[in-house]
Formats: sequence, structure tokens, C-alpha cells
Amino acid sequence: MPEPMDKSTPAYSDNREAHLRRLRRVEGQVRGLQRMVAEDTYCIDVLTQVSAATRALQSFALELLTEHMSGCLVDAARAGDEEGEAKVQEAAAAIARLVRS
Repeated sequence: MPEPMDKSTPAYSDNREAHLRRLRRVEGQVRGLQRMVAEDTYCIDVLTQVSAATRALQSFALELLTEHMSGCLVDAARAGDEEGEAKVQEAAAAIARLVRS
């Protein structure tokens, strides 16, 4: 059985560099959007890029949520106390925010 994750160590820490690369790509997409607006690019072209950046962020969020559930949430559930219930509620709220966005 794997050791429970330290509470101060995020579940994504093993993939930190990959996550940072993805976020830098999204940052580049957003800078590209700024450039497109500054250059008066056609609205539909800008909206297409907004959609791409949004999908990239949603994909990142889902991956991070999966890591959280398989790490932090599983560890808390194994503890079986109030912490476990609190983590389940926290994850449910995060999922609700993602679904509404």
C-alpha cells in the first residue's frame, strides 16, 4: 500500500514540470489573443482562439482534479474521519465550479 501523501505536498507535485509546460502554452495562447485584439483581428478568429484556450484550461483542470482525487482525496478517505468527509465536500464543490464554468 502506498504511503499517505503529506498534507503539504500537492497530488500534482510529481507532474509539476508537465503542468507548468501546459500552463505556459495557455499563457502563450492568451498573449496571442491580446495580440489579435491589438491587431484588430476578425472577431470569429479571436473567438476561435478563445475557445482553444478555454479547452486547454479545462483539460488542465480535469487532469489536476483527477490527480487530486487519486491522491489527496483517497488518502483522506482512508483516514475515514471528519477530514475525509471534508475532502469529499471540497472536491464536490470544485467539480461543481468546473461544471458551471
